[in-house]
Amino acid sequence: MPNFLPTPCCVMDPGIIIPRHIHAQAYATIVLDGGYQEAGESGRWHVRAGDVLLHAPFSAHWDQVTPRGARVLNLPVQLSNQLSTCGQVDDLDLVIRLAMHDQTEAAIALMQGWRQSQDALNDAPDLLAQALSAADPLGVQNWALENGVSRVTAFRWFRSVYGIGPTQYRVEARARAAWQMIVNSTTSLVDIATDAGYADQAHMNRDIKTFTGRSPGAWRTGYGLKHSFKTEAN
Repeated sequence: MPNFLPTPCCVMDPGIIIPRHIHAQAYATIVLDGGYQEAGESGRWHVRAGDVLLHAPFSAHWDQVTPRGARVLNLPVQLSNQLSTCGQVDDLDLVIRLAMHDQTEAAIALMQGWRQSQDALNDAPDLLAQALSAADPLGVQNWALENGVSRVTAFRWFRSVYGIGPTQYRVEARARAAWQMIVNSTTSLVDIATDAGYADQAHMNRDIKTFTGRSPGAWRTGYGLKHSFKTEAN
């Protein structure tokens, strides 16, 4: 696992695989040195020094570090209803200097200078991830038939790079979409459950509680979480 230091710097050991985990709060990761591959809820990226990953609230991802290891800087940021993505910052040196003294100012500078610079990878497992995350998801069996592979092969491909099976990935994607609607709208919970593709509200309630640790009703009361870079095993 990464070694989270008292400062926001994190050293990732060479060649390790960090099992899939969830961060409740939004944060940015600046790659200072080395690199790694990250597979998360919005796709997969190969990142290297100078890249910046923006992680949305309840980002869930799996990481494989390159043989030379990696050193990163993590900063809490304010992100609303969006998915994680990868980019760069216009004045990265400024952000790093500010982070040593004031993380809030560093985060502001980062968001002001951030720009998307690369798209997620687009290999077969990534195409399946996109299909599973769609509002009207295509089942693994149908996706496999359309792409000329067996269901077993599709499962094996997916788990090998995302660190999770397609079924659980879809469960998380639906719960995340429902959670975003809960905290960003006044739509009734019954209607949100329907819009998110649940059979009923009770099913949604269970998935939201499992995924976030709190019920939809608790989120609607305005409950907030203190930011932490600690991860929760999934």
